[in-house]
Amino acid sequence: MEGLDLPAGATVLVTGATGFTGSHLVRKLHARGVRVRAIARPQSRIEQLRDVPVEWVIGQVYDPATVEKAAANVDYIFHVAAAYREAKVSRETYRRVHVESTQLLAQAARRNPRLQRFVHISTVGVHGHIEHPPADETYPFHPGDDYQVTKAEGEVWFREFATREGLPYTVLRPCAIYGPGDRRLLKVFRMAARGILVILGRGRCLYHLIHVEDLTNVMILAATHPAALGEVFIVGDPHPIRLEDMARIIAEYFGRTLRVLRLPVGPFFMAAALCEAVCRPLGIEPPLYRRRVAFYTKDRAFNTAKLRTRLGYQYVFSTEEGLRQTARWYREHGWL
Repeated sequence: MEGLDLPAGATVLVTGATGFTGSHLVRKLHARGVRVRAIARPQSRIEQLRDVPVEWVIGQVYDPATVEKAAANVDYIFHVAAAYREAKVSRETYRRVHVESTQLLAQAARRNPRLQRFVHISTVGVHGHIEHPPADETYPFHPGDDYQVTKAEGEVWFREFATREGLPYTVLRPCAIYGPGDRRLLKVFRMAARGILVILGRGRCLYHLIHVEDLTNVMILAATHPAALGEVFIVGDPHPIRLEDMARIIAEYFGRTLRVLRLPVGPFFMAAALCEAVCRPLGIEPPLYRRRVAFYTKDRAFNTAKLRTRLGYQYVFSTEEGLRQTARWYREHGWL
């Protein structure tokens, strides 16, 4: 595929390298003969990548000195870092990671004459609930929580800055990322493996997935493909899937017949608000919070044609194949 490989020997900076997506990207870059540099917090679990020769820059991604050191003389930047979505995380933390870090990296990149491409990883969450699906890259922004609001702020600032300053860039908005090693969707897999799915409310719960293998391929493609320069791409499978259908595929893999239990959503919103009010002041992660309840009331379905028509991307996994492969990995590694 044109543009899929970075030049051997290039130096690449990855933020968020110890996260689920970032660690997959680091391994893939190393396999292509690229020198990888990465920013890692002092408490990050860098030992998971001990078999990869990463040049670690220890510090916060929103610390000016750390960013300046990390971005010096690199050929490509993949800005993957994101604050973990927990109810106890403050808006200020989200803003530091999603906005301030982006500003520092972009400004440092502008001072680097070697830079070939800055790939900024945003999220489809900036669009919020999709009233009339599917939405494409031009759909208005309607972020619904602090995570989405600050991701939107960071992306808007970045695109305006990069355009004004002539910084070579591509913005990617991934859909829901999954694959072997992912923990965010593990709860759904566990329910489906038992043959039951609880859904709050009567909505369709349209969901859009992207396997981490495909996402990291697209990241590398976006860094080098001429048609990706200055563009925004929603990165997701060709078609969305209902949460119920997703769970049914998983249940069938485990030889189960799925039973769907729908419960009224109103009482859960009230319970979530109470949990947050009690737990937040104590610094405790609430057992239930409003963002998780709201998940069942929103549709997230997108038109991903631009990825295929403009970049010619060919998927490694279909949605069904990816769900089965992930379920198999969970079972083989004792997670299910």
